[in-house]
Amino acid sequence: MNEVAARIPAGAVRVLVISTTGFTLMFAVWLMFGVLGVPIRDEFGLSDSQFAWLTSVAILNGSLWRLPAGIAADRWGGRLVSTAMLLFTAIPAFLISLTTSGGGGGYPLLLIYAFLVGFAGNAFTSGVAWVSAWWPRERQGFALGVFGGGNVGASVTKFIGPAMITAVPAAGLFGGLIPGGWRSVPFVYGLLLLIMAAVTWFASPVPDKRPGQSRALADMLAPLRQVRVWRFSLYYVVVFGAYVALSSWLPKYYVDVYELDLSHAALLTALFIFPASLLRPVGGWFSDRFGARRVMYATFAVMLVSSGVLMMPYGHIVIERIDGSSTEVLPWSVGPALFTALVFVMGCAMGVGKAAVYKHIPEYFPHDVGAVGGLVGSLGALGGFFLPPAFAAATGWTGLPQATFGVIFVITAAAALWMHLTIVRMLHGASPQLADKFDIDEGVSAAAEPVARGQ
Repeated sequence: MNEVAARIPAGAVRVLVISTTGFTLMFAVWLMFGVLGVPIRDEFGLSDSQFAWLTSVAILNGSLWRLPAGIAADRWGGRLVSTAMLLFTAIPAFLISLTTSGGGGGYPLLLIYAFLVGFAGNAFTSGVAWVSAWWPRERQGFALGVFGGGNVGASVTKFIGPAMITAVPAAGLFGGLIPGGWRSVPFVYGLLLLIMAAVTWFASPVPDKRPGQSRALADMLAPLRQVRVWRFSLYYVVVFGAYVALSSWLPKYYVDVYELDLSHAALLTALFIFPASLLRPVGGWFSDRFGARRVMYATFAVMLVSSGVLMMPYGHIVIERIDGSSTEVLPWSVGPALFTALVFVMGCAMGVGKAAVYKHIPEYFPHDVGAVGGLVGSLGALGGFFLPPAFAAATGWTGLPQATFGVIFVITAAAALWMHLTIVRMLHGASPQLADKFDIDEGVSAAAEPVARGQ
């Protein structure tokens, strides 16, 4: 333990603290429409479909640039890339606070600004590359888990958003300098983004580490041809894409299904977000200690059970008596208390699983964390873009809002099956005598890699 600590470069802890703080803020900005969407829906008179697209376009732009952001951080350093991203994101945050439902574009203009502010979501892969460059391999699982805990930023808006919307009068503060109502949230975030950009630039260690500085772009992209990278991406759709989608969708779900007010809906959503974020360092430690694959098996199992129960209808079963003389109504429901508990459990599994997915990347691709982590993060976050419309479509098709969790159950089952079949093939190919032992460590999979490359 002391030998590992001795190998941690000076400045590594500072990089971890600054990058995690910046990522927490950027994540709060990225998912702020999960709370702002409800008052915006009421003011702009949006349909469910329009509401879904408002949250989805921000998630989309937070997915598109993850691969370039990871490569850029490897090549030019996380300090420069993170500072630039914070500064850029502040611009649409301020513009959102100026948007009105009347003239000047209304909903279409708001969609454009929501798309632009979604750029904040790309901060994850630049931060992963930055932290990985500074921390030794033996501690990367834990360090990346701590950094990934910045996902808790999604809870920031859930906690402060409703309070700010209520506290700041419609006319604003300081003569309208700070806009009123829901517009105060993106305005304050814009100010915080500018402050965090200055902290990142002036407080980070110099010179920065740039592991991809001298490598050709084609060499950095070469690992993306391996099927393994795409399999890891599907894992990340399950543990991160679904997390992002639910973070935005749950406030509406609580309001529409359980008829809660926005403040209580946001608070209960935070109970999902907190474990899904704060347990990420624990997931990193578990992955360092027991192997990422074991952790993924446990993650998928918990998610399948919890989503399987959550997709049950909320309501009653009416049973006709045999003689037909009367009916008997029996309760059959996932009420708000049980719903919240199961969503909390699912959030715990997601938090641990997110760290396990990213523990795989430096294990298999130690020199390509930026590119591979960028693609995995990009495709995982794209899941957060496609899933809200899928939730809306499944709900409309079945007439049951619980179909939301049926979608999650299906994609989780697909990822778990692909992982298990791949492990079976790897073991049969490299070590037939271990074919029935699936609970193996990463050393066995590394030995199997030449035989089952790309699986």
